[in-house]
Amino acid sequence: MSSILVELTANIVSSHAASVEMSSDELLQEIQKVYGMLKQLEGDLPVEGEAAAKSAPAMAPKKSIQKDQVVCLICNKGGFKTLTRHLKQVHNMKPGEYRKQFGLPAGTALAAKSYSEARRAAAQKNNLAANLEKARATRMANLAAKKKTTPAKAKKAVVAKPVAKAAKPAKKK
Repeated sequence: MSSILVELTANIVSSHAASVEMSSDELLQEIQKVYGMLKQLEGDLPVEGEAAAKSAPAMAPKKSIQKDQVVCLICNKGGFKTLTRHLKQVHNMKPGEYRKQFGLPAGTALAAKSYSEARRAAAQKNNLAANLEKARATRMANLAAKKKTTPAKAKKAVVAKPVAKAAKPAKKK
Protein backbone atom coordinates (compact mmCIF):
# COMPACT_ATOMS: atom_id res chain seq x y z
CA MET A 1 0.00 0.00 0.00
CA SER A 2 1.21 3.43 -0.91
CA SER A 3 1.62 5.64 2.15
CA ILE A 4 0.38 8.68 0.21
CA LEU A 5 -2.86 6.91 -0.69
CA VAL A 6 -3.31 5.82 2.92
CA GLU A 7 -2.83 9.42 4.12
CA LEU A 8 -5.26 10.78 1.52
CA THR A 9 -7.81 8.13 2.40
CA ALA A 10 -7.49 8.91 6.10
CA ASN A 11 -7.95 12.64 5.48
CA ILE A 12 -10.97 12.18 3.21
CA VAL A 13 -12.71 9.67 5.47
CA SER A 14 -12.01 11.64 8.66
CA SER A 15 -13.45 14.79 7.06
CA HIS A 16 -16.54 12.91 5.97
CA ALA A 17 -16.94 11.18 9.34
CA ALA A 18 -16.72 14.53 11.12
CA SER A 19 -19.87 15.75 9.37
CA VAL A 20 -21.83 12.48 9.10
CA GLU A 21 -22.49 10.04 11.91
CA MET A 22 -21.22 6.57 10.92
CA SER A 23 -21.14 3.16 12.54
CA SER A 24 -17.85 1.24 12.62
CA ASP A 25 -18.99 -1.00 9.73
CA GLU A 26 -19.93 2.03 7.63
CA LEU A 27 -16.58 3.62 8.46
CA LEU A 28 -14.69 0.53 7.29
CA GLN A 29 -16.71 0.37 4.09
CA GLU A 30 -16.04 4.06 3.47
CA ILE A 31 -12.29 3.58 3.97
CA GLN A 32 -12.24 0.66 1.52
CA LYS A 33 -14.32 2.53 -1.03
CA VAL A 34 -12.22 5.72 -0.88
CA TYR A 35 -8.93 3.81 -1.00
CA GLY A 36 -10.14 1.77 -4.00
CA MET A 37 -11.20 4.91 -5.86
CA LEU A 38 -7.90 6.66 -5.15
CA LYS A 39 -5.97 3.59 -6.30
CA GLN A 40 -7.98 3.49 -9.54
CA LEU A 41 -7.44 7.20 -10.10
CA GLU A 42 -3.72 6.79 -9.51
CA GLY A 43 -3.47 4.15 -12.22
CA ASP A 44 -5.74 6.14 -14.61
CA LEU A 45 -8.14 3.23 -14.73
CA PRO A 46 -11.80 3.90 -15.45
CA VAL A 47 -13.68 4.39 -12.22
CA GLU A 48 -16.12 1.52 -11.68
CA GLY A 49 -18.56 3.57 -9.60
CA GLU A 50 -19.20 6.06 -12.40
CA ALA A 51 -19.88 3.40 -15.01
CA ALA A 52 -22.04 1.35 -12.66
CA ALA A 53 -24.08 4.34 -11.49
CA LYS A 54 -24.90 5.45 -15.02
CA SER A 55 -25.52 1.99 -16.46
CA ALA A 56 -28.17 0.48 -14.17
CA PRO A 57 -29.49 0.95 -10.64
CA ALA A 58 -29.32 -1.86 -8.09
CA MET A 59 -33.13 -2.30 -8.11
CA ALA A 60 -36.01 -1.50 -10.41
CA PRO A 61 -37.01 2.18 -10.16
CA LYS A 62 -40.67 1.30 -9.50
CA LYS A 63 -39.65 -0.98 -6.61
CA SER A 64 -37.59 1.76 -4.96
CA ILE A 65 -40.80 3.50 -3.87
CA GLN A 66 -42.13 1.15 -1.21
CA LYS A 67 -44.92 1.34 1.36
CA ASP A 68 -42.83 2.52 4.32
CA GLN A 69 -39.66 3.86 2.69
CA VAL A 70 -38.03 5.17 -0.46
CA VAL A 71 -34.64 3.92 -1.63
CA CYS A 72 -32.27 6.24 -3.50
CA LEU A 73 -31.29 4.58 -6.77
CA ILE A 74 -28.05 6.56 -6.96
CA CYS A 75 -26.46 5.54 -3.65
CA ASN A 76 -28.82 2.66 -2.70
CA LYS A 77 -29.49 4.24 0.67
CA GLY A 78 -32.96 3.58 2.05
CA GLY A 79 -35.22 4.49 4.93
CA PHE A 80 -36.41 7.85 3.57
CA LYS A 81 -40.00 9.03 3.83
CA THR A 82 -39.34 11.48 0.99
CA LEU A 83 -36.43 11.58 -1.38
CA THR A 84 -36.35 15.23 -2.45
CA ARG A 85 -34.29 16.56 0.46
CA HIS A 86 -31.75 13.72 0.16
CA LEU A 87 -31.39 14.35 -3.58
CA LYS A 88 -30.74 18.06 -3.04
CA GLN A 89 -28.32 17.74 -0.13
CA VAL A 90 -26.33 14.66 -1.08
CA HIS A 91 -26.51 14.48 -4.87
CA ASN A 92 -27.25 18.16 -5.69
CA MET A 93 -30.05 17.01 -7.95
CA LYS A 94 -33.62 18.11 -8.53
CA PRO A 95 -36.46 15.56 -8.44
CA GLY A 96 -37.18 16.08 -12.14
CA GLU A 97 -33.59 15.23 -13.05
CA TYR A 98 -33.78 12.09 -10.88
CA ARG A 99 -37.03 10.98 -12.54
CA LYS A 100 -35.53 11.58 -15.98
CA GLN A 101 -32.32 9.68 -15.17
CA PHE A 102 -34.22 6.58 -14.05
CA GLY A 103 -37.16 6.81 -16.46
CA LEU A 104 -39.85 7.53 -13.87
CA PRO A 105 -43.03 9.30 -15.06
CA ALA A 106 -43.22 13.03 -14.25
CA GLY A 107 -46.15 12.59 -11.84
CA THR A 108 -44.46 9.91 -9.73
CA ALA A 109 -44.24 10.96 -6.09
CA LEU A 110 -40.80 10.47 -4.56
CA ALA A 111 -42.32 9.66 -1.17
CA ALA A 112 -43.22 6.49 0.69
CA LYS A 113 -46.79 5.42 0.03
CA SER A 114 -47.73 5.39 3.72
CA TYR A 115 -46.37 8.95 4.08
CA SER A 116 -48.43 10.16 1.11
CA GLU A 117 -51.55 8.49 2.49
CA ALA A 118 -51.03 10.05 5.93
CA ARG A 119 -50.62 13.53 4.40
CA ARG A 120 -53.75 13.03 2.29
CA ALA A 121 -55.74 11.91 5.35
CA ALA A 122 -54.53 14.91 7.37
CA ALA A 123 -55.56 17.28 4.57
CA GLN A 124 -59.01 15.72 4.39
CA LYS A 125 -59.39 15.81 8.18
CA ASN A 126 -58.51 19.51 8.27
CA ASN A 127 -60.84 20.19 5.32
CA LEU A 128 -58.04 21.87 3.36
CA ALA A 129 -59.70 21.49 -0.05
CA ALA A 130 -62.84 23.34 1.08
CA ASN A 131 -60.77 26.02 2.80
CA LEU A 132 -58.73 26.53 -0.35
CA GLU A 133 -61.90 26.80 -2.43
CA LYS A 134 -63.36 29.39 -0.04
CA ALA A 135 -60.16 31.43 -0.08
CA ARG A 136 -60.08 31.43 -3.90
CA ALA A 137 -63.75 32.50 -4.10
CA THR A 138 -63.16 35.31 -1.59
CA ARG A 139 -60.11 36.51 -3.48
CA MET A 140 -61.95 36.52 -6.81
CA ALA A 141 -64.86 38.43 -5.24
CA ASN A 142 -62.47 40.99 -3.79
CA LEU A 143 -60.76 41.45 -7.16
CA ALA A 144 -64.11 41.87 -8.94
CA ALA A 145 -65.30 44.42 -6.36
CA LYS A 146 -62.05 46.33 -6.64
CA LYS A 147 -62.38 46.57 -10.43
CA LYS A 148 -65.96 47.88 -10.16
CA THR A 149 -65.22 50.55 -7.54
CA THR A 150 -62.19 52.10 -9.19
CA PRO A 151 -63.36 54.12 -12.21
CA ALA A 152 -61.01 54.53 -15.09
CA LYS A 153 -59.27 57.82 -14.57
CA ALA A 154 -58.63 59.98 -17.57
CA LYS A 155 -55.02 60.80 -17.94
CA LYS A 156 -54.32 64.44 -17.44
CA ALA A 157 -51.84 66.07 -19.71
CA VAL A 158 -48.84 67.11 -17.76
CA VAL A 159 -47.79 70.63 -18.62
CA ALA A 160 -44.23 71.50 -17.87
CA LYS A 161 -43.91 74.71 -15.95
CA PRO A 162 -41.16 77.04 -17.10
CA VAL A 163 -38.39 77.39 -14.63
CA ALA A 164 -37.68 80.99 -13.68
CA LYS A 165 -34.09 81.99 -14.16
CA ALA A 166 -32.34 83.66 -11.30
CA ALA A 167 -31.71 87.36 -11.89
CA LYS A 168 -28.13 88.25 -12.63
CA PRO A 169 -26.53 90.48 -10.06
CA ALA A 170 -25.93 94.02 -11.30
CA LYS A 171 -22.35 94.88 -12.13
CA LYS A 172 -20.65 97.37 -9.90
CA LYS A 173 -19.25 100.41 -11.63
